[in-house]
Amino acid sequence: MKAAVYYENGPPSVFKYEDVADPECLPQGIVIKVEAVSIEGGDTLNRAGGELATRPHIVGYQAAGTVIEVGAEVTDFKVGDRATTVNFAGSHAELRSVFARTAWHVPDSLDIKQAAAIPVPFGTADDCLFEYGKLQSGQTVLVQAGAGAVGLAAIQLAKRAGATVIATASSDERLARLKEFGMDHGINYTTQDLVAEVKRLTNNAGVNLVVDPVGGSTLQKSILAMGYRGHVSLVGQAGRDPAKVDVSTMMGLNQTLSGVFLGAEIFSDRVHDNIQNHINDAAAGKLKVVIDKTFALKDAAAAHEYIESRKAVGRVLLIP
Repeated sequence: MKAAVYYENGPPSVFKYEDVADPECLPQGIVIKVEAVSIEGGDTLNRAGGELATRPHIVGYQAAGTVIEVGAEVTDFKVGDRATTVNFAGSHAELRSVFARTAWHVPDSLDIKQAAAIPVPFGTADDCLFEYGKLQSGQTVLVQAGAGAVGLAAIQLAKRAGATVIATASSDERLARLKEFGMDHGINYTTQDLVAEVKRLTNNAGVNLVVDPVGGSTLQKSILAMGYRGHVSLVGQAGRDPAKVDVSTMMGLNQTLSGVFLGAEIFSDRVHDNIQNHINDAAAGKLKVVIDKTFALKDAAAAHEYIESRKAVGRVLLIP
């Protein structure tokens, strides 16, 4: 099969488009013919500095396609089924082998490209808001990086739950696009004081919950934007700068901060069912999956460069 691989960490230019061995099907797994790869923020971070499990290494968490092989112990998939999948590596390729437990059925009414972009962003956003953030109807949530895939998912899920949604983005144009997904108030973090604006919008109360996929220096602003008993769900390092924070203000206001990593519970019934529900809701038109741009698999370097330009709204896909 063809795959976008690299032999060492580095910038997008480390990618090479090469022939590699087809993956083997595990007894508890399936193999899909990949029709769409959703590039995750973690994919770019892993390419830049993550561990290489193999050389050449195939990076990538998410991909969707058609099942072409089923392991002997698998009973819930058959050849010909449409599936979207998650694994810790291996998405940037024409074929992919995964455990059936980290694969989900794709309804016929859902575009396979959209299906590729659902599990990680929507599963992560759900955990940030509800499993760890305990969001309730009537509360106010701040979604950092609202134009990213996790941000777009969090905006929709929070609004659907009855929350007031404040979101940040790097331009007024990007903020304007977020209104259709349920954003009530937008903050352009390049021109506005984020904390001061949150305080203004909440009558100085602060927000109940912050979803922060950025981390780094943004984390301090997330902490200062919280109100009494507020919570920050930290779910990424998209900012790529070191996180240097002063948490002293949190104690007096009984605030909390938790890390959120979907992969730690990806095999659980809870996470599996949540993701399947989000896939079904997208198929029914209840959730929107935003695809910003598609690239050919052979152009993985260009796709990663585009993501790192921070111009995208939603997900960027590779098509084998």
